[in-house]
Amino acid sequence: MTDTQSDFQQPLKGLKVLELSQIMAGPTCGLMLADMGADVYKVEKVPLGDDARNYGRPSDAGIPPSFMMLNRGKKSIGINIKSDAGRAALLRMAMQADVLTENFRLGVIERLGLGYDVLKELNPSLIYCSITGYGREGPLAQKGGFDLILQAFSGLISVTGEEGGEPVKPGVSIADVNAGILAALGVLAAYVHRLRTGRGQRVDTSLLQASLQHMYWYAAAYFSRGVVAKPSGTAHPLIAPYQVYRCRNGRIAIGGANQANWERIADVLGHAEWRSDSRFATADLRLANRGTLARLIDAVLATDDVESWLSRFDDACVPAGPVQNVAQALEHEQARAVRMVVDVDAPDGGKTRALGLPILFNGQTRIASRAAPRVGQDTEDILREFGFTDGEIEDLIACGAVLQHRSPVDSTAIANS
Repeated sequence: MTDTQSDFQQPLKGLKVLELSQIMAGPTCGLMLADMGADVYKVEKVPLGDDARNYGRPSDAGIPPSFMMLNRGKKSIGINIKSDAGRAALLRMAMQADVLTENFRLGVIERLGLGYDVLKELNPSLIYCSITGYGREGPLAQKGGFDLILQAFSGLISVTGEEGGEPVKPGVSIADVNAGILAALGVLAAYVHRLRTGRGQRVDTSLLQASLQHMYWYAAAYFSRGVVAKPSGTAHPLIAPYQVYRCRNGRIAIGGANQANWERIADVLGHAEWRSDSRFATADLRLANRGTLARLIDAVLATDDVESWLSRFDDACVPAGPVQNVAQALEHEQARAVRMVVDVDAPDGGKTRALGLPILFNGQTRIASRAAPRVGQDTEDILREFGFTDGEIEDLIACGAVLQHRSPVDSTAIANS
């Protein structure tokens, strides 16, 4: 280990985060904070915990891989926040926390007595982060939010898919993941504010905002000229050639983002005359004749393999890359090089792979590699961290206010003690 690596300090080391959010958006925020050094305490309902614990395939054994991916590095405490004792315990923890995240439907957490107005009086420095479906204001504020529904509502699905075809949902949970990223960004900004002023604040984002943010280009076209975008496959709304094309044995993406790139593309394809062709000579002409240009490029690329064309484009400094499947992308050495594929602990004591933090600090990172926990796996330890005595913990467990997960070995030891 180099001196730089040994001296590396996670920027959020020691920050205490209570994660009351579940499924994907909030846990994405929590994962990013954990990877930057925060202590993330996952507050789960009892006895089943986060609903995402059920998002597995029949062949999955134990904790579903999807849950493991988003909840590594966290500790789990099972609390019945509908009980007086459980709610009191959580309030006591919130008085010592730096951040709390939640994604309850609007009004629910307030009715439980855990809203921001209550907690800020107990802990004025608390950063309270809420993720809703449609935002906290407006005619739809009371509606619950789901990734698919907000992708549809925001117009995102309407511009996805092949030209002339039906709208298609993107293959990933864009609204959820981006909402988690925005929440983490908001928490960090609020943390900077707190370092300057000593005061916490409420941070709000929503799946609607997280979806609409992706519409920059399309919103610009609509606001400026009233253009309502339609699906255009992999093509760019403003640039051509800039899309996926077919080679003899697969597909590649080519980016002719400016005039110089376009001219190099024409040269590599062996058609220097396209540079001055009346259909393609300028960016506007290429965009207007995008379909014709794509058919001509496909015809040339079909004469050779992906690897051969990529070599030629690379030699000419043309932005191009293969269309890889998930396995190819994750197994590529570049994914390891940028620390996006990392080795982490598995619940069974072995190792597994996960996606890492997409941010480096001075070229370094140290992700939270601890295995995703069982529901209530760390309840007793967490309560002790927050100053609860053993007697108080025993009382909370006995009355059902909190849940401590017991492995078969633990249960046998308790029975024989």
